[in-house]
Amino acid sequence: MPVLSELDDIVSAIRLAHERATPLRIRGAGSKDFYGGLLAGEVLDVSGYRGIVAHEPTELYITARCGTPLAEIEAVLAEQGQMLAFEPPHFGGATLGGCIAAGLAGPRRQQAGAVRDFVLGVKLADGTGQVLDFGGQVMKNVAGYDVSRLIAGSLGTLGVIAEATLKVLPRPVAETTLVFACDADESIRRLNEWGGQPLPVSASFWHDGQLSLRLSGARAAVEAATRKLDAAAQPDAENFWLSIREQSHPAFASPLLWRVAVPSTASCLGLDGLRAIEWGGALRWYAGEPTAIRDAATRLGGHAVLYRAPESLRCLEGAFAPLSPALLALHRRLKRAFDPKGILNPGRLYAEF
Repeated sequence: MPVLSELDDIVSAIRLAHERATPLRIRGAGSKDFYGGLLAGEVLDVSGYRGIVAHEPTELYITARCGTPLAEIEAVLAEQGQMLAFEPPHFGGATLGGCIAAGLAGPRRQQAGAVRDFVLGVKLADGTGQVLDFGGQVMKNVAGYDVSRLIAGSLGTLGVIAEATLKVLPRPVAETTLVFACDADESIRRLNEWGGQPLPVSASFWHDGQLSLRLSGARAAVEAATRKLDAAAQPDAENFWLSIREQSHPAFASPLLWRVAVPSTASCLGLDGLRAIEWGGALRWYAGEPTAIRDAATRLGGHAVLYRAPESLRCLEGAFAPLSPALLALHRRLKRAFDPKGILNPGRLYAEF
């Protein structure tokens, strides 16, 4: 299938696939092909449907089409001293549609929030080719069942995100990164202690005995926090955090990588293979045996995602933690409502749909 650059062409392709019950694999830049379940279906390449539709700096929102590269959006925002506060990874060429569909946020998520917290509205082409509009352009206009946020992280299983409106924020006036030498347990203790204090912490990252803490905000607040914490500054901090966002840092080098979300106060899992700790202690990265990691995460009130692995293991284990019968039934009803014949990204989120 050719690269599609018009919404009418995308809709026509979906309608034809719906009529023939042909599975479609939605693709923008393909930067997250490694994430989620195995890829299946005829490629529906929407990378050509691109462009910024609206940007209102004073209203703090931007609207763009699904194939628009994140780099292009961030360049426009930077001209106005603004940013996508959840710091989405690019992985070489991410698009807006893929960014929302995957729902992956970077190191600033611990301060700013998740991708779904910034999605104000979406234009969605569902599995029948019907174009639906949800949400609005400003938060006060977003009412009713918030489908826009439901789409974030759905990995294209509910529809093609044709267009989206995101809330943007001003870039911080001042920023500095401090470095502390400590083990994993001590880093968790310190992060939770700092989290209960009025410190302008915007990101944290522990790896191999070193904890980096980024402070962002008003210059006076950053300077006061720097004096209080009294630690050495991180050299080349901008590139350091870029390596965390883009996961080019050595901590992410393992071919088998687990993304474990737990309460920030939870102790270490008691397993070998801890690679990194982020988000104030709430996100842990592990390389190790599947059953032990998933069981330990569940025991601590969290969950584990098989983030990166060989296809054989992704097929055997499933990328995401198994759903309870009640949640699986709910997901299936949602899938049927948006995609009655199950043609959109089948198996990408869960093998059952």
